[in-house]
Amino acid sequence: MKSDSRIQIRDYIAGLMQAGRYLFSSVEAASALGASADAVKLALNRLRRKGEIASPGRGVYVIVPPEYRSLGCLPADQFIPALMAHAKAPYYAGLLTAAQYHGAAHHRPQEFQVMVEKVRRPIECGRVRIAFHVRKRLSEMPTQNINTPRGFLAVSTPAATAFDLVGYETQVGGLAAIATVLIDLAERLEPQELAALAPSVPLPWVQRLGYLLELIDEAPRAQHLKDFVSARARDVVSLQPSVSRDGATRSREWKLFINADIETDT
Repeated sequence: MKSDSRIQIRDYIAGLMQAGRYLFSSVEAASALGASADAVKLALNRLRRKGEIASPGRGVYVIVPPEYRSLGCLPADQFIPALMAHAKAPYYAGLLTAAQYHGAAHHRPQEFQVMVEKVRRPIECGRVRIAFHVRKRLSEMPTQNINTPRGFLAVSTPAATAFDLVGYETQVGGLAAIATVLIDLAERLEPQELAALAPSVPLPWVQRLGYLLELIDEAPRAQHLKDFVSARARDVVSLQPSVSRDGATRSREWKLFINADIETDT
């Protein structure tokens, strides 16, 4: 790279922004500029120290517009789609992050939660925190595209979000937190969509979600799930897997040991 490397790298980044791209790799930059990897790395490090770019992963950079400099990174929803496409990794935003997109305001997540097929290390980029959770049968989970300033973000549907919340209870703050989120999410939960998705998730998730919906006075939305449990469930499972079931009452309809007292935070 010539002595005007700073100008060249800035021109390259400006060109990406004009094309609507805010994520790139050092390999792409070196190829576009016809420069060595070391020279590009030095130029990128200078911009990184000034806060003009940030790195959410090794060899990968995001452009940070002035309005996000205090954040130290581009917001997660604005670069996760491009990052996962770069990694050729299927994904969807899920759990509390998805619930927030669907109108659940309680329990604002401290990190952006992403469901993936394989283990990925968490990301810390400035003040942005991203946690990845492995989801079996990821491709079977329905998603919808949410508009962001940089394109579209794949987010689990309300029904898929509800099941995932129950399945990943310890990652979202426990059953009481889930019940509180479900209160906000309930009006978007269509009974037919829940029923259609039930065969694709572990049966205990269906039992627990149905019970929680009844608990928050949304029994009509749980009726199809109750029919599904009645036809399929043979084992009585614990409402809260990590807690002893000694002395617990039993729900015959949901085939659950009610081994937890749940109070919603509303």
